[in-house]
Amino acid sequence: MQNNSDTVSETITSELLEQAVDYTTHQQIIADLFKESRTTNEDNRENMLNYTKMYLQRVSRWDKRGKLNIELIEKLESLPRKMIWLVLNEGWCGDSSQTLPFINIMAEVSENIDLKIILRDQNLELMDQFLTNGVRSIPKLIALDAHSLEVLGTWGPRPKEAYEMYKAQRANPDISNKQAVENLHLWYARDKGKSIQQEFMGLLEQWM
Repeated sequence: MQNNSDTVSETITSELLEQAVDYTTHQQIIADLFKESRTTNEDNRENMLNYTKMYLQRVSRWDKRGKLNIELIEKLESLPRKMIWLVLNEGWCGDSSQTLPFINIMAEVSENIDLKIILRDQNLELMDQFLTNGVRSIPKLIALDAHSLEVLGTWGPRPKEAYEMYKAQRANPDISNKQAVENLHLWYARDKGKSIQQEFMGLLEQWM
């Protein structure tokens, strides 16, 4: 899922970007909060802490096992434009746990991509400019020109195939919400990051 904005958001300022953190710092913040039985948005109910625990486990797995295909690596290495990838996230988000590690790997491959992460619930004014069908869905990646901060486009909250599958299952009265979520994560496990990579192949062409 993605859309192109071709605008400069007044909410995305140099001050905001200075407050953003890199991927490693972001994940460490989540882990440190979890040790204190806290979440990134201080919704510290047991179920949210369980989601945070699963988030950390999935991120750790993809950090170790996630691989990019050669074609994408070559495209990333030859990017002519310096970009900032600003991601809105929270440390309990199931979709983020399955996709953000691949976004980080992409950013690491390219010298022209600077990945920065901020928390959604601390930046709702910005989040509300990049809704998905009227919903504050995350992760939401906003691609910016590094010099002008022009919004080149967005991606999120999940690959199109996963988005459509989950949407259909949630609308099916014979499938419980719990089962739909389980099926979504089974899809991610089988996909192994292939779909997000394919989508970014097309997006990079647009953003270059």
